[in-house]
Amino acid sequence: MRRVVLFVLAFFAASPLVFAQGGRGAPAPPAPLEPGASQADVDKAVLALPENLRNQAMVVKWKPDFTYDTLRKGTNNWVCYDRSGFPQQQPFAVECTAVGNLEREAQNLKAEALGDRTKSQDALNDQEKNGARVKPVFGSAWYHLAGADREHARVHLTIAVPGATTQSLGLPDKATPGSIWIMNAGTTTAHLMVPGQ
Repeated sequence: MRRVVLFVLAFFAASPLVFAQGGRGAPAPPAPLEPGASQADVDKAVLALPENLRNQAMVVKWKPDFTYDTLRKGTNNWVCYDRSGFPQQQPFAVECTAVGNLEREAQNLKAEALGDRTKSQDALNDQEKNGARVKPVFGSAWYHLAGADREHARVHLTIAVPGATTQSLGLPDKATPGSIWIMNAGTTTAHLMVPGQ
């Protein structure tokens, strides 16, 4: 686990340089849209990602039954979607994560559709207790961009570390000024909180 912590810390140390420079060389051209998909929907959904990751990200559109339509296939293991106006979401809300987290996101959306934060959290807690809660991909990032509108939206980044504890990662499980910490330690929802995010 110590290697995971070192990897995560190295990722955060290097990411400002990579994201600022846009990676090496020109970004790959965007993947083609699926039939009937809207370029505007795709462009909006990928806004949460750093620009150099957007062109090759998969983009989906969630349906009322918590399945999705693919608007654009991807090649870089990222998937993005629009959550604007969904229950318990901001008027402007887009999110990107690893493709392997789609099943967990469907559970999140189903719980949030209950319309009440307490009921939603109770439903997720019940899944956690009975082992039905889908674990996110360990080490996967979740980029959230949300606000009253696009101009006032803010990015929030978390790193999924399901099951992680202070003992397993050597990180605090409470907010510590200037330090990465584990929120919801010991659960499938455990994730790294990054200062300033």
